[in-house]
Amino acid sequence: MNYRLFEVFGIELEYMVVKSSNLKIAPIVDKLMILKNGSITSDVSNGKIEWSNELVAHVVELKTNGPTKQLEDLDELFHQNILEINKLLLPEDAKLMPTASHPLMDPAKEMKLWEHHYSEIYSLYNKIFDCRGHGWSNVQSMHLNLPFFGNEEFGQLHAAIRILLPIIPALSASSPIFESKNTGFLDSRMEVYKTNQKEIPEMTGKVIPEQVFNKEDYIKQIFEPINKAIAPFDTDNILDKHFLNSRGAIARFDRNAIEIRVIDIQECPKADIALAVLIIETLKLLVSEELVSLEDQKNWHEDDLFTIFNDVIEDAENTQITNPKYLNLFDVDSECTAGELWKTLYLRVQERISPKHRKAIEFILANGSLATRILKGIFNDYSRATINAVYSKLVTCLETNNFYKP
Repeated sequence: MNYRLFEVFGIELEYMVVKSSNLKIAPIVDKLMILKNGSITSDVSNGKIEWSNELVAHVVELKTNGPTKQLEDLDELFHQNILEINKLLLPEDAKLMPTASHPLMDPAKEMKLWEHHYSEIYSLYNKIFDCRGHGWSNVQSMHLNLPFFGNEEFGQLHAAIRILLPIIPALSASSPIFESKNTGFLDSRMEVYKTNQKEIPEMTGKVIPEQVFNKEDYIKQIFEPINKAIAPFDTDNILDKHFLNSRGAIARFDRNAIEIRVIDIQECPKADIALAVLIIETLKLLVSEELVSLEDQKNWHEDDLFTIFNDVIEDAENTQITNPKYLNLFDVDSECTAGELWKTLYLRVQERISPKHRKAIEFILANGSLATRILKGIFNDYSRATINAVYSKLVTCLETNNFYKP
């Protein structure tokens, strides 16, 4: 079935499975599937939410079971599934942990690939890219899927998403620590994401997609170079171009949707869905051309957008946005931080957002990104004990569907 712009949504949330006693990685998603389904499967349908395996054996994905029109209570549906998973994992001394990166994981020693369905694909990825790095095995995110109908709507949506991508991590950054160290990036996930496929740079590009606004150009400028570059490695032709494309937003012409991939997972579904709602409403504003024309949106080269994005993944909401032309896209006429820009955008769309989601968005805008709050909680003490204490609170936030405030 074909859907029009913003008619339905698809949301995917990725979580780590960790040991309850010490929060160490627990590569037992296959056991979780057995506990739920009686056998090892790659997907389990659980009513309106589906569970899936990922590349590595300690990450499980929860996603809407098909497109949904209903975002108001979607966080509660995800939360119910999180509670069910934690109950199933109780005999294994394990539970789910949020955030986009495990702060103590050593991927070189702890990474374990999924060994069951689709394992030949994951093995090929590992052979080409060596998935022992953080960029493959320690990066949890929310994927937001938005539909389009035909080339015209694809062009409108792709143009708007490209414009917004650079500042999304200002809201969503939740990965400031790798291996007990402050990385210097509030969004370390996106910092390693930029280079985790450096062996075949055509796959990620500049993270911000190229200036392509119809299917034919997309195939020619993005898919064909990817297919050509991967061919020497994929001699059995088992990899799909839709999955090989690793830009920060990817066109899924197989389901007529664009998938946004630059959003770090938060501490609870309440936060994830609220951010999704704010992003969706801001994209609607851009698509309406109320602020800026479609042609002006299309005119932005990915290199210029990437420069802003690169700054934002380092300092998130504290990033100073100095490009006047970019600020003018949002009818802002003076320099401001990315956080201040989001506050301005929120004021423009808040009337379209329900009181429940407004409250959640206002908490994030007032208290900062989750990465900022995590570092406040750490308070410059990067001992294992302190990190575990903070992340234990984040695990509780996931269990209770509440925000983390240090």
